[in-house]
Amino acid sequence: MVRTLAGACGSTGWVASVLGVHPWHVALFPEQAQDDVFGPDPDTIICSAYAPVGRLEAVTGGYRLTGHWSFSSGVDHASWVLLGAVLPGDDGTPQHVTVLVPRADFRTDDVWDVVGLRGTGSNDVHVADAFVPAHRVLPHAAQSALLAPGQDVNTGALYRIPFAAVFATAVTAPVLGAVTGCLESWLLHMRERVRGSTSGGRFADDPFAQVAIARAASEVDAACLQMDRNLDALVAHAVAQEEIPLELRARTRRDQVLGTERALHAVDLLFKTAGGNSLHRGNPIERAWRDAHAGSVHVANDIDRALSGYGRLAFGLPVDDALV
Repeated sequence: MVRTLAGACGSTGWVASVLGVHPWHVALFPEQAQDDVFGPDPDTIICSAYAPVGRLEAVTGGYRLTGHWSFSSGVDHASWVLLGAVLPGDDGTPQHVTVLVPRADFRTDDVWDVVGLRGTGSNDVHVADAFVPAHRVLPHAAQSALLAPGQDVNTGALYRIPFAAVFATAVTAPVLGAVTGCLESWLLHMRERVRGSTSGGRFADDPFAQVAIARAASEVDAACLQMDRNLDALVAHAVAQEEIPLELRARTRRDQVLGTERALHAVDLLFKTAGGNSLHRGNPIERAWRDAHAGSVHVANDIDRALSGYGRLAFGLPVDDALV
């Protein structure tokens, strides 16, 4: 569904995908936190800014939170926000956590003036010395180990899938969708186009254009097939209540970032092959090109770092990628 939405509008697909993950993430928090968020309104919208830049100070009953976060997609529509923060551990080691903060405790800055995904409204979030009850703090280590407290009440297989796999997939899915929509628009526009160059002739009869569409379509198809395969495998392990192999988690991460890379390769082929027609603002080809490249710079799409993690595991070395 996300890929379909993004095929019409990359920004719409992006916001639907990212915001769509958050209710699932809140379901990993303690039951009291879930009640705080969904008790007054089961349709509550939650945004996020997961970079661990918040500062937490322990106080009676919880913590005081201060920080400034960027890139919170859909924040203007949200009543709650999930924010990344660092909590000093008992031994002094920094512990990454996610905290839940209501709209009354944060403000936003309208700073989103960008070249791609312009409609996502990924504005800044500010929190100044807000109280966060202890039950609204979730350690990354617990959710990474698939031992989140919310699993005590949400016992379905859906809640035994790694957060990293779900969230990273949600970042690549709209990129692939935008490129799929671009592919369809490209074919619709180019099928009857007649070249204005000295060679003339129908664009559809050009063997180089035929090769370009074949390559682009195959790149998108391969990316979708791999990502869907990995999610199916994760769900199968969760349904069987089996431990999810680290090799599968690493493969999911590998194919997720390569899905983004394949999408970029496909949209670059389409953009170049369409010629000068790609340059007009509002053209679906140029918009998909901008949206796909904008989505590719999200931290979850750090291709080389993710592939290095897979390679380390293949060589028997420890993996430190937080999104595995």
